[in-house]
Amino acid sequence: MITYTQVAESAAYLRSRLPALPEIALVLGSGLGPLAEQMQDTVSIAYAEIPHFRVSTAPDHAGRLVVGTLAGRRIACMQGRLHGYEGYAPDEIAYPVYVLRALGVQALILTNASGGINTGFSVGDFMLIEDHINMTGKSPLTGANDERLGTRFPDMTFAYAPALREKAQAAAALCGLELRKGVYCGVNGPQFETPAEIRAFRALGADAVGMSTVFEVIAAAHCGLPVVAVAMITNMAAGVLMQPLSGAEVNEIAARRGTDFRRLICALIEKI
Repeated sequence: MITYTQVAESAAYLRSRLPALPEIALVLGSGLGPLAEQMQDTVSIAYAEIPHFRVSTAPDHAGRLVVGTLAGRRIACMQGRLHGYEGYAPDEIAYPVYVLRALGVQALILTNASGGINTGFSVGDFMLIEDHINMTGKSPLTGANDERLGTRFPDMTFAYAPALREKAQAAAALCGLELRKGVYCGVNGPQFETPAEIRAFRALGADAVGMSTVFEVIAAAHCGLPVVAVAMITNMAAGVLMQPLSGAEVNEIAARRGTDFRRLICALIEKI
């Protein structure tokens, strides 16, 4: 269970380490970490150093908070995130969102690597997340609620802020990139989904599937932090192409499309 006191302690520690506070937070998903290397005048803090933070163990997730300047804005970049399949509880995964909010961040940009469910998508596509389906059966808000962090029953209707989605579409147009739109299905993993599960998710209206994001979005809605989220389709989900899936493929596609992805996110940052 997340408490206001814990969040305050984490935020106080970060304030003591940072020369300036961030305006925007950015979470980088699997294979997307190199964007942090473009930042200037950075301060890098390992998650293990921050009170009450958990440590990322997923491959290619550096597990550090990098604060600096990107596209002319002061950014707090989570280079790597936490996942349920690592053994972390939903509230542990969502905890950094509350700390970023306590630091004064005004917008949260989430990214992830996803499997394409929509048969009209192709590997390497970017998808603006308009909504999600939480198939984990869990919530970071389970347990006693501290009203200083957020209301007991947060509304999820506009969890993916419409104004920020419009800015993302404008940024994609400026970059000459196609930005698809769709619904993200969040699962626990770490195993990839079965073809039958993918057919079921498609029937429910999902366009892409992944093992992250939903807990962070729920937490952001809870504490009143506007969110925009972009998924990179790094593989087609099980049964779509009838070929085996692998984590190596995810990182390979993320690297191949990395330049365009970074252009898109920088253009989005400039518009927020």
